[in-house]
Amino acid sequence: MKRVVYARRGGLKSIEIIDEENPTPDDNQVRIEVHRAGINFADLMMRQGLYGAAPDFPFTPGYEISGVISEIGANVDDFSVGDRVVALPGFGGYAEQVVVDSNRVWPMPENVSFDAAAAMPVTYLTAHHMLVHLGNFRAGDSILVHHAAGGVGTATAQLAKALEAGIVYGTASANKADFVEAQGMIHIPRGEDFVKRIKEDSDGVHHALDPVGGKHVMDSYRALRNGGRLYVFGASSAVKGPKRSMLKAINMWRTTPRFDPIRMMNSNKSVFGVHMGMWKDEEVVREQMVSLAKMLEMGFIDPVVDSVYRFEDVAAAQQHIHDRGNKGKVLLDFSPK
Repeated sequence: MKRVVYARRGGLKSIEIIDEENPTPDDNQVRIEVHRAGINFADLMMRQGLYGAAPDFPFTPGYEISGVISEIGANVDDFSVGDRVVALPGFGGYAEQVVVDSNRVWPMPENVSFDAAAAMPVTYLTAHHMLVHLGNFRAGDSILVHHAAGGVGTATAQLAKALEAGIVYGTASANKADFVEAQGMIHIPRGEDFVKRIKEDSDGVHHALDPVGGKHVMDSYRALRNGGRLYVFGASSAVKGPKRSMLKAINMWRTTPRFDPIRMMNSNKSVFGVHMGMWKDEEVVREQMVSLAKMLEMGFIDPVVDSVYRFEDVAAAQQHIHDRGNKGKVLLDFSPK
């Protein structure tokens, strides 16, 4: 089997593809023949050594996969060889065969494609966790989401519709305006004063989703109404391009705000840090994944897939994301030729 490896910290040239024997599952694991693996912006930050939760180099990234079970462990009785599944391996998903604990695997509905299944877990789980589990979302709530044309942005738009949200604002580059508005969001061009725009319409939003980090976080906080909730789930402002920029990363950390609990108390605002890869309560993850799978099967959500690259072209796929060219999710194709 072939596996993608980040051989060392660096740019796209640090990505290698190696050959090795198929892994063998332990008693409580299954082995999955991967058909699709999702790419997340965190994968790009890991490659540059800017993601604290990453394993030591060399390692294989890949949070989410869809595929077919090719072998089961001795204690696994809820899956069979040949089952179509979606899984959250945590790391290691960029490979033709992946071993995953069976409690991190879910059956795929028959009417769901491998593309849709692989595009759903991280982005929809992140958005659902923020809005529903943490945010106590209610019908009519308003939302602000940044990088609105990306995976979490499009997931948020679809979940907002399913949850009967009020206004949803989405910031994105000007050339993505039509796409963002087609998702049901009010487009705010990147670089425009989104706080001023929102406060002209209302007292602020109920929920703000910020994957940018740095000083941008405080602007998102200011866009909240009294009682609003801010979710910080990324730090894209630390990344300038395929090669690591320490100046950019340091500036992001330097400008990240320190919130005053007393001022937060007086405005009844909340700030959540969200990293689903570090979330420890497996039962909460399972409950949310089951809910999302039902929504997917019933057509309430339909993951937007920007493009699918063969895994041999993983560098080109990541470059596409670095260029902010994607509208929706980018996937890697590991299916047998």
